[in-house]
Amino acid sequence: MQRTRFADLDCSIARTLDVIGEPWSPLILRDVYVGISRFDQLQAELGISRKVLAERLRWLVEAGVLRREEYSSRPPRHEYLLTEKGTELCDLLLTMVRWGDRWQAGEAGPPVLYRHHACGQISHVEPRCSVCGEPMHATDVDVLPGPGSAG
Repeated sequence: MQRTRFADLDCSIARTLDVIGEPWSPLILRDVYVGISRFDQLQAELGISRKVLAERLRWLVEAGVLRREEYSSRPPRHEYLLTEKGTELCDLLLTMVRWGDRWQAGEAGPPVLYRHHACGQISHVEPRCSVCGEPMHATDVDVLPGPGSAG
């Protein structure tokens, strides 16, 4: 599979896209997140070719986002589970859900609702500053060079 590599670019967005920038990857992560973890289940749910699904799963395992675990030895069968890295990546997917629900859902509304465990209410992800806890949006920040910047 030929794809552009973004891992070496001096940008955290590019490095994230290197892992999940191919369109099937976030959808595979979404399905594993909700408990669809076996190859045949994923293939049926997504309608993706077996070859492409195998490639994407292999890539996500190599990237440390998913882990492959045997659940049957006769015949050998595996399921795919989120790693800590993959679970944290699902936080990004929840932010994408918020945007999609607001701008792309249409008149019918969001296709899925999310209930927050702590309060039991239907809610959405709201970016907040990790220091002061205030809402944090693109218009609220300045972008500065960090310690990993090449320039």
